[in-house]
Amino acid sequence: MEKVDTLHGFEKIKILSDVHRMRILRLLMSEPYTLSQLGTIMGNTPAWVRHHIKILESAGLIEVQEQRITGRVREIYYRAISSAILLQELILPKTTKPIIIFSGSHDTAIEHIASKLSKHVTMLSLPVGSLDGLVNLRQGLCHIAGAHLLDRDGEYNTPFVRHFFPDRAVTMITLAYRTQGLILQQGNPKGIQSISDLARPDVFFLNRNPGSGTRLWFDRELDDLGIPGEVIKGYWKYVMTHNESADAVKNGWADATLGIQAAATERNNHFIPLFEERYDLVIPAGDLTRVTPMLEYLQTATFRKRMSMLTGYSTQHSGEQVAV
Repeated sequence: MEKVDTLHGFEKIKILSDVHRMRILRLLMSEPYTLSQLGTIMGNTPAWVRHHIKILESAGLIEVQEQRITGRVREIYYRAISSAILLQELILPKTTKPIIIFSGSHDTAIEHIASKLSKHVTMLSLPVGSLDGLVNLRQGLCHIAGAHLLDRDGEYNTPFVRHFFPDRAVTMITLAYRTQGLILQQGNPKGIQSISDLARPDVFFLNRNPGSGTRLWFDRELDDLGIPGEVIKGYWKYVMTHNESADAVKNGWADATLGIQAAATERNNHFIPLFEERYDLVIPAGDLTRVTPMLEYLQTATFRKRMSMLTGYSTQHSGEQVAV
């Protein structure tokens, strides 16, 4: 099976912004062609095609497959180096401050850090959930990922990081421990007490996005309890962050959701704690210098004091490195 290659770099992407070069490249992905054959297909001269071929060749997107000589005629067949290409590049703001792209699980502490360091560092967030955050980190779409993934053996994050980065050096630093549980409407009018109650016909639940640590924990819990997701009203509806979850319940759009205690407390929602989790930051070795201001801030009394104001957060192990 042939694979898809990822194309990085604005110069190469700019080359493919020309519709004619893009068409030539796509033709050469399907099969080899000569300049004359391409000219016939494109409705233009071989000399016109040669101009675009040279540009694609110099960018390393195509190559000569073979040369055939018939009498005095030499035919050169070109082909694309890749069978398919994924265009991928981050477009960042032009600023004198260092830029850190964070991706992964949404966290209130990360929002505080971004605000605190804003004079010196620009932190941009791409909240996609723990699993997709590691995917983005692997693909170079962020500089740091946040995760709280629990495996079947009760270990947080390490097995997943090893799986995604078997060939790369990464550092894992604990941000904090957080309490997660059921976020319910004030006063808990439906009398919800456990995960099992979410299967009741009078309860509307709002889920978290697939790939998030919260969603993975929930699906595993349902599996252990023998409860199919399909029987829970609202199982297929989801939001991306803990704040969105808590807001939805506060506004009466759902009876229950899962999320961190801090989000529930800030909105005066009823909260039933279910478990404490370790939330880690994962950084490739090449990006450690870039995120140093963030990691240094984790060690300060200011950070710990601010986190102590968030219900359900523990900073006892904040800033500690976890062996990968």
